[in-house]
Amino acid sequence: MKSSRHWLWFLCVLILASAPNAWSQDAAAPEAVRPNGVSGPVRKAKAVSAKDKPAKANRSDDEQDADAETTPTRKAKTSKSTHSRSHRARAKAKETPETIPAPTEFTPEGIPKTSAASVIVVDANSGKTLYEKNPDQFRAPASTQKLLTALIVAESGFLDRQVTVQPTDTFAEPVKLNIKAGDTYQRIDLLRALLVKSPNDVARCLARDNAGSIEAFAEVMNRRAQQLGAVHSHFVNPNGLPVPGQYSTARDLSLIARSAYANPTIRSIVCLPQLVFRFANGRTRELENTNKLLRRLPYCNGMKTGYTDSAGKCLIASGTRPGRDVIVVVLGDTSSRVWRDASALLSWSLWM
Repeated sequence: MKSSRHWLWFLCVLILASAPNAWSQDAAAPEAVRPNGVSGPVRKAKAVSAKDKPAKANRSDDEQDADAETTPTRKAKTSKSTHSRSHRARAKAKETPETIPAPTEFTPEGIPKTSAASVIVVDANSGKTLYEKNPDQFRAPASTQKLLTALIVAESGFLDRQVTVQPTDTFAEPVKLNIKAGDTYQRIDLLRALLVKSPNDVARCLARDNAGSIEAFAEVMNRRAQQLGAVHSHFVNPNGLPVPGQYSTARDLSLIARSAYANPTIRSIVCLPQLVFRFANGRTRELENTNKLLRRLPYCNGMKTGYTDSAGKCLIASGTRPGRDVIVVVLGDTSSRVWRDASALLSWSLWM
């Protein structure tokens, strides 16, 4: 009995002496055994470099970051820790000098300097030119010319009438709302979508409904432009996609914008930061306005964006304060400067 107790005591001492070694091994290699029992180190997800990412398709209409396609975006399932890390990474990226916009520079007269190829600032009520830079230079207008498309549709009236989408209306890559042939909509609903999100298929549908064909509507556009005094412009389609023989100027676009600004229907739409669009099948989608200044400047109340490779970044922006309304046209700008240039000109002209 005595020897048995000595034997048990010896085993206890032996076990206690070996325990620290086991603990130290576990601490040194915590990932040696996975929870599921598979041995070996846990492989971390490989970071995707810029070269590994597929290049975005080149957009040839409106905002490159604005997608009017109706395909729902699949949200990746991420853990809370991954989300937090990505959030911190984005916050850190925003602080880098490359992403912080440089302060606006001014001329000796106090006018903001811009990098745009062509600029004009006008009083929306009197039409007086407040500032200009190459205002009569022929430029590709991109989707800013949809203001003229919208003006013609609004002036034609009967906006509660039904429009049935035709197959030819849908031939308008790349930015589309994806309205389907055979679907029926009210003109006013399509007009709102056109001015807020700028889909090319909607522009074609409204143009064909108005004049019978795209070619016939282009003739209406040119005739109306001439009536407005925009005599240095020529339009071939209703959406601004690049085609030979289509051009305008900052001065001509300011004339078109002034008439659009005076139209109560258009005025009530271009100020909307977002819009809920109901498709013919009952599905709804919230469309965010491509004009970022509406969310950045409380005194901005419109109007229309545009982009193609040949046109560069384009923007017609309107602003108001008691006793003053102005319109700024910026053509041929860059992605990093267009919003700053337009906002600086709006602020300057409203409080000059």
